[in-house]
Amino acid sequence: MRHFLTLSDYTKEEILEILDLAKQIKKETKNRVFKDYMPRKTLGMIFEKSSTRTRVSFETGIYQLGGIGLFLSANDIQLGRGEPMSDTSRVISRMVDMVMIRTFEQSKLEEFAKYSKVPVINGLTNEYHPVQLMADYMTIQEANLEEDLVVAYVGDGNNMAHSWLNMAAKLGFELRIATPKGYEVDAQILENALTMAKVSGAKITISNNPKEAITGATVVTTDTWVSMGQEDEKEKRIKDFKGYMVDSDMMKLAHNKAIFLHCLPAYRGYEVSDEVMESSQSLIFEEAENRLHAQKGVMVWLDRKRDSN
Repeated sequence: MRHFLTLSDYTKEEILEILDLAKQIKKETKNRVFKDYMPRKTLGMIFEKSSTRTRVSFETGIYQLGGIGLFLSANDIQLGRGEPMSDTSRVISRMVDMVMIRTFEQSKLEEFAKYSKVPVINGLTNEYHPVQLMADYMTIQEANLEEDLVVAYVGDGNNMAHSWLNMAAKLGFELRIATPKGYEVDAQILENALTMAKVSGAKITISNNPKEAITGATVVTTDTWVSMGQEDEKEKRIKDFKGYMVDSDMMKLAHNKAIFLHCLPAYRGYEVSDEVMESSQSLIFEEAENRLHAQKGVMVWLDRKRDSN
């Protein structure tokens, strides 16, 4: 059974195959052609963390593919009352054709997948956000920036930084991550990425210097400094991240064809300036739309793999 838990589980060829499928489906959708790639299939959507983009994109996506999505918050199912993840998995996966989970620890997702009879998709965990990276790379492809790609990630060493590490390590492009001291990426995730990079030829650099990371980059990206569940750290984080806001002066250091990406929601005036958000270099809303199309590609690909077994 193939699941979509982290990009490190996939080969370069598989990632690009999924993205090609996503672009094909997007083109059809833009032409108002909705093919039943997953007729009468049901996607269970478990949300222990709330989300705008994740819910709308998955629920709309499965509907456009000919199926239906079921929104399940922690309060709607027995997880909210302490039922083990393994039991929830063995029940729900007997009733639906695919499951998307947006939760906290990656270990909870992996436990669900271990007992599931159907493909499981990571809609976000504390450690990884692979579906977002599929949308991000799809946006890079559409901007014709794959060749000589240099990505600069500036900000918190969180699940987005970890997923950029995995994507770079698998596809073989240059990635520069700059974080404040004390907010670096997870050491084990970095070590794993560096090991994979030896095979793909990826160049990965880690620093505490945002200007150095952005200089000459063709893609500049960041994420919120205060993620869900970190609200009590807000004042300290704002102080610690001083000098890491991507503003117009920062973007001037990047390549003249550079684009700006952000997974959203963005907090203007903190990790990114309003001017950059609204600039012609910003492809954030194209990127957000691509969550819908990239995830359709993931769902169809997983469904096909399941049916072929």
